[in-house]
Amino acid sequence: MISFTCDYNEGAHPLILSRLQETNLMQEPGYGEDRFTASAKEKIRKATGCSQADIFFLTGGTQTNSTVIDSLLHAYEGVVAVQTGHIAVHESGAIEASGHKVITLPQHGGKMSAEELRLMLEKFYSDPSWQHMVIPGMVYLSYPTEYGTVYTKDELLSIHRICKDFHIPLYIDGARLAYGLAASSLTLQEFAGLCDVFYIGGTKVGALCGEAVVFPRGNAPQHFFTLQKQHGAVMAKGRLLGIQFDTLFTDNLYLQLGRHGVETANKMKEVFIERHIPFYLESPTNQQFPILTSRQMKILNGKVAYEIWDTLADDRCVCRFATSWATTEEQIYQLSQILNY
Repeated sequence: MISFTCDYNEGAHPLILSRLQETNLMQEPGYGEDRFTASAKEKIRKATGCSQADIFFLTGGTQTNSTVIDSLLHAYEGVVAVQTGHIAVHESGAIEASGHKVITLPQHGGKMSAEELRLMLEKFYSDPSWQHMVIPGMVYLSYPTEYGTVYTKDELLSIHRICKDFHIPLYIDGARLAYGLAASSLTLQEFAGLCDVFYIGGTKVGALCGEAVVFPRGNAPQHFFTLQKQHGAVMAKGRLLGIQFDTLFTDNLYLQLGRHGVETANKMKEVFIERHIPFYLESPTNQQFPILTSRQMKILNGKVAYEIWDTLADDRCVCRFATSWATTEEQIYQLSQILNY
């Protein structure tokens, strides 16, 4: 069976495994004080164009979102996200478990509307009893969104401007950032200037595990490392994360892997188009959402793994097929052969 269920079916890129093996017996300090972590931070600062950036390495997306959001909010504040945002749907209430409400707005192809965000914030503060409510203390976006869509530069500028107007930070979840950049005209340097904090996802883009949190202007909350440790988000063998990101940010490997994932997704998209299979929405990234009939799903059953995203009224399903840094042309060809019914 071939699997398109997610973009972390495979382990790690061979160069990362090779580097881990090469450095395995070198003795290094713990907790991210090793030379590899220091090198990775400098490479990320250079790649983002943020020479003063504060950078921290964590192991997974939910852990990262929970830690960053909790560190930026007061006890009485919540975080604004769209209804389909990852923290609102797929993180088992991790944000709420840390004591912060997820305040939701409608989604439009997975994206937040700047106009609706401003209207919500204005309406909130125009209520005479707003101090009795959970105060919106930050905005959360993901890039790409849960539907594989990406914000334009103007859209991010508009949302960031609103956040500045209301003196709240904009945080961008970059679990699939490499795929988003590959599908847009934004550079990593431009992206870094459009928010107050973001993370560079490694788990879904060739690392065994790991996410790199970037406060681009050296604007990390005071004692973020201590807060990170309170969340159980500090590895004793921090070198494990440092080596992986040091490798990913050598010779543009990270961006190359993102481009590969998008290129194979475009080839997969052609497979569906050639068979007149419609899409739920247009996604330019590595996540594609074809609408399959029950007959088509039976044909794929036991041969191709994917995720059912939604059930439609006419016995069809919105399905998610995700490619990755490791998807091969052979796998795309196998899918096309199976769909030759």
